[in-house]
Amino acid sequence: MKVLGIETSCDETGVAVYDTRDGLLAHALYSQISLHAEYGGVVPELASRDHVRKLLPLIRQTLDEAGMAVSDIDGVAYTAGPGLVGALLVGAGVARSLAWALDKPAIAVHHMEGHLLAPLLEDDPLGRPEPPFVALLVSGGHTQLIAVDAIGSYRLLGETLDDAAGEAFDKTAKLMGLPYPGGPQLAALAGQGTAGAYRFPRPMTNRPGLDFSFSGLKTQVMLAWRDSDQSGQARADIARAFEEAVVDTLAIKCERALEAADCETLVVAGGVGANVRLREKLQAMAVRRGGRVSFPRPAFCTDNGAMIAFAGALRLQAGQHGDAAVQVWPRWDMATLPAL
Repeated sequence: MKVLGIETSCDETGVAVYDTRDGLLAHALYSQISLHAEYGGVVPELASRDHVRKLLPLIRQTLDEAGMAVSDIDGVAYTAGPGLVGALLVGAGVARSLAWALDKPAIAVHHMEGHLLAPLLEDDPLGRPEPPFVALLVSGGHTQLIAVDAIGSYRLLGETLDDAAGEAFDKTAKLMGLPYPGGPQLAALAGQGTAGAYRFPRPMTNRPGLDFSFSGLKTQVMLAWRDSDQSGQARADIARAFEEAVVDTLAIKCERALEAADCETLVVAGGVGANVRLREKLQAMAVRRGGRVSFPRPAFCTDNGAMIAFAGALRLQAGQHGDAAVQVWPRWDMATLPAL
């Protein structure tokens, strides 16, 4: 089954073709970073309009790269939530129209399930991680720990009570004067910082539970930056201390989640999953415990069509699909998804 995947939940237009027999055939991504940079963040209406302009050309490009005609598609998968409602509607409208015209099934995909399953796209030398496992979903909009009992069967173990980790990276970068999007630039700057020059608390690690909170850490950074000489070195030192605090917090909570779930397999997905320090920390933790951790390639940590095509292919292959109605859910609880 060849499935076309469409991702338009926020500020990236992603398209891919996944074949349940041959794997990922082609994928393409268009980022709107330059469009939103002058505003310091995503402008929803501009995002929606840019998806309208870019989606159909990107579909044609991806099908060409896969060596396929549009009539070769066996099904269509699209992100239906969570996300920006206008952006979601662009992808949903195109996907449902295409499926109707081809008389093929279409499936609404949960954006975070796509992220959760992205590591399973990779050729892991240890083999594809099989449930049960614990998933850390860590991005600009979400920081969650999920117990995956089976594909489609998810239990929330813990989540952020305020800012997501990626959001905290972006806001911290902005308050120190780094341009949008600041999170990746802050992570790069942290590599130039001096270890131990600053130390920030590891939020909510001194109490039981698996929830996160990063707003207080962000305030600590603001105060440290205000009281520093605001030189380039101070910015790098504070960036390093901030990154270390976030990474340590995520690692501590992941280890607790593995213990709570009586599991030794961790899957990490989402934009912050590309962070080098986080990958090293979690890999070391997994080795120490005699377990394993799986990551998607950095290109599949951010929003992309490949994860949507893959997640949709699994559900279409299981016989699941929706009717012709164009529906999206800007807020959508992953626990409500049907099991495969």
